[in-house]
Amino acid sequence: MRLILGSASPRRKELLAQMGLVPDAILPPDIDEDPRKGELPRPYAARLAREKALAVAADADDIILCADTTVALGRRILGKPADAAEAAAFLTLLGGRRHEVITAVAVRRGDRIWARESVSTVKMKRLSDVELNTYLASGEWQGKAGGYGIQGLAGAFIPWISGTFSGIMGLPVAETAQLLAAAGYPVWRQA
Repeated sequence: MRLILGSASPRRKELLAQMGLVPDAILPPDIDEDPRKGELPRPYAARLAREKALAVAADADDIILCADTTVALGRRILGKPADAAEAAAFLTLLGGRRHEVITAVAVRRGDRIWARESVSTVKMKRLSDVELNTYLASGEWQGKAGGYGIQGLAGAFIPWISGTFSGIMGLPVAETAQLLAAAGYPVWRQA
């Protein structure tokens, strides 16, 4: 039995390591991540996590772990910004408001899938021009849903959260451990 992480995210690999787990392989799937017309944020994240898990080629006994993190402002999905201008627009939209960070996790073993979503509420402060421009210049916004990562410089912009920090980072560890155990992976084995 191998544990396959279906993600290129270094944060997901680090969060697995916090659980004492090291994937046997890292195989990020290549799927279309565009939202469907009228698709709401939570079902969107859940669909992507499942589609990613199904897209990873593996043996029948392998455990595939995939996740998708989505930032939602109401019904609006704020994906990974295409450029600094879109990142600036996202960060400006989020400033002074609460939004949701949804991380859906899917674990596949053979034909069976176990899945859960972690939903956290996050408040971002309004950013000054200096804060916004410094953050954009850092490049940290690249490849991050909503244009920010709470574990980096943007952590200074977040005065309040309700939910799980690891879920906001991209892999809710409690839910992930439960799903892996349900799929028969020995999460709590002795080292």
